[in-house]
Amino acid sequence: MKRGGVRKIAGVLGSIAAFAAQWGGSSIYRPGQCILQFPPRIYLRPCASGYLSGNRKPPGGKRRKFLERSAAEGPTGPGDKFRKQLDMPSRARFHFSAAFDSFRNATMGRKAMKAESKERSACPPGTAGGRISRRGFLKGAALGAPLVLAASGGVGGATVVSTAQKKLAALGGPQAVPRGLRKGWPLITEEEKAAVMKVLERGVLWGTGAPETRALEKEWAEFIGTKHCIATNGGTAALHMGVAAAGIEPGDEVITCAYSWLATASCIVHHNGIPRFVDIQPRTFNIDPAKIEEKITPRTRAIIPVHLFGLPADMDEVKAIAKKHNLIVIEDACQSHGAMYKGKRAGNLADMAAFSLNATKNLPGGEGGLFNTNGDEYADRADALRMFNEIELNPHFRGRNFSEFGWNYRTQEFTAAFTRPRIKRLDAENAVRQANAAYLTKHLSQIKGVIPPYVPSDRTHVYHMYRIRLNAAGLGLSVDARTFRRKVQRALSAEGVPVGGWKAQPIPSQNLFRLKVGYGKGCPWSCPHSHREVVYLGEDYPETLKMLGDSLVMGSALYPPNGIELMKHYVNAFEKVFGDMDQLMRVSA
Repeated sequence: MKRGGVRKIAGVLGSIAAFAAQWGGSSIYRPGQCILQFPPRIYLRPCASGYLSGNRKPPGGKRRKFLERSAAEGPTGPGDKFRKQLDMPSRARFHFSAAFDSFRNATMGRKAMKAESKERSACPPGTAGGRISRRGFLKGAALGAPLVLAASGGVGGATVVSTAQKKLAALGGPQAVPRGLRKGWPLITEEEKAAVMKVLERGVLWGTGAPETRALEKEWAEFIGTKHCIATNGGTAALHMGVAAAGIEPGDEVITCAYSWLATASCIVHHNGIPRFVDIQPRTFNIDPAKIEEKITPRTRAIIPVHLFGLPADMDEVKAIAKKHNLIVIEDACQSHGAMYKGKRAGNLADMAAFSLNATKNLPGGEGGLFNTNGDEYADRADALRMFNEIELNPHFRGRNFSEFGWNYRTQEFTAAFTRPRIKRLDAENAVRQANAAYLTKHLSQIKGVIPPYVPSDRTHVYHMYRIRLNAAGLGLSVDARTFRRKVQRALSAEGVPVGGWKAQPIPSQNLFRLKVGYGKGCPWSCPHSHREVVYLGEDYPETLKMLGDSLVMGSALYPPNGIELMKHYVNAFEKVFGDMDQLMRVSA
């Protein structure tokens, strides 16, 4: 057959399939889907504009405008009227059958057959081993599967995409994110292994004056920019040391954020203090400074703002309130290693700060913590608490006096040795997280119904976690926010995107506080020094509850060595899930 005849047949196929795409109510092909092939020299490839073209040049004229309009308008576009006029199962089967047979018989030859046989193994199952079978072709048409064919110049230019590849994984479709692509955290190098082995070879395994511990404290203090650093056995311990150093006594009140890890508030109870909670700011998820003063009482002694997920809180506003009421400020920086606020690092923004070295954190040490301060008196009090609050009476023999209650919060040499090399890489690894987050934010912000994290211009986010909010109402859905979140979570998880809720309720909703279990018998709330009744109700924190009902988090998926390649698959998964609300609403919640 002459070239002109092939072009005409390809053109007919292109038009029919474009209308079929409208019948099926599907969007045009997007990169990342599996690609099928017709016989000789007719290959699929995505164009920049979003439709498909063959191996020569994209379709032109009216056909190109039709495809672009179809892609933009979706199932209510120009092909919609044909759905009302034609019976898809019968007429489409006839037209597809005739067009397919004519096209295949006209274009297949010996050379084409040989070329086709080499490519059979590369084609997906059900495509007749390298070509689309007549049975498969008709089956797709009969089901109203949107096939998009675009005729181009040269010897044909048909393009085919099967909607079976658009089916959500939660409903039995293929997973959007390839299995095994995401790498775990932390990434352990030979440098960490050598450092730990050096501890074994040295034989010094513990002690507040041990060489690795001392070196870690010095290096982290220099990195943060504080005068003192004390290594501990956990972030919770570091927070408790801050509460003790602030001089909190039984019945004293400490204000903190209603949403964080439990330790942010339990460290107050550790020292018989009474936590008072403040709702979050809905865009940053950190403590709302505008709501702090209403929680201040004559018994208030300190504020613990949390730099949640790696984003510093509004520290200027918090410190201004603290100065006005003569309060001490302790940063919970356990998730914000390396974050910046107006040119200074988190951990050097208040009177004291606490960091965690848990293996999930941006600076992992397995398990451990770091306490930072510029105050000599704070450092002395915190260090005493770390070592049973002992006072050395005679340095020449173990003569000690224990005048106050203390704990054993010492770290180990293994943790210190493992952590030290990672300080040098922290900024570079945070830069990878920030690049991954920037890519996600750029693309997810273009998906209706998805709201990426907000970062004020005067600070940096180091993305210990990446929290998105969902807007079901913005999509015109009547489903409640929590049900919609559960459907999206299940659908994205099935596609290979690791999303979750992290903490599912405000801290004051936890039984420890809601029921005031404490140490038993209601202590410390029942202590005569507490002076007044304190009631903890989750509904008193509406912004926190709203955020929990309509948001999801991604954690170590953004961590190195994962990069933009993985982020592209995540974006594709989001586009797939949010590209078909009918399918998403069928996902069980």
